[in-house]
Amino acid sequence: MRLALAFSLVLGSVPAIAADVAATCFTPGEDCTGLIVHEVEQARREVLVQAYSFTSPQIAKALADARRRGVDVRVILDQSQTGQKKSQIAADTLVIAKVPVLIDDAHAIAHNKTMVIDRKRVVTGSFNFTKAAQDRNAENVVILAGEDVARRYVENWHRHADHSERYEGR
Repeated sequence: MRLALAFSLVLGSVPAIAADVAATCFTPGEDCTGLIVHEVEQARREVLVQAYSFTSPQIAKALADARRRGVDVRVILDQSQTGQKKSQIAADTLVIAKVPVLIDDAHAIAHNKTMVIDRKRVVTGSFNFTKAAQDRNAENVVILAGEDVARRYVENWHRHADHSERYEGR
């Protein structure tokens, strides 16, 4: 009983937010990269990205293409991404497309793997934006639909952007 009460007190401090699960995806066996690319292709106004590991050329291309069609695309990467060749290639693809890329070095690791699309949909889960996540790992992607949940992710994105440094490319 005490444990249940303590647990409810802890949960009571976390705001309850309604969201619909629009899609789920699991690897191996499903095309989670394709699902994420499709979500980016549907963006009309804004895509905010936080990524721990980002080496996927397909996702980088989809974000660059979104920017070229006028979508406000902004990306925050973990500091480890500037020292890895494949990650630098993805980050440089974005910089060349005029996508602002920020490096979050305020934490041991910035382990988020999220996208907020048009402040209405959230892509999240364990899935790093990498070929390994698609081809070798057991991962998951959840797409949430709802302005309230998207707002929380936007707030989190800005909180991290505020202490991140601009990446200019190599």
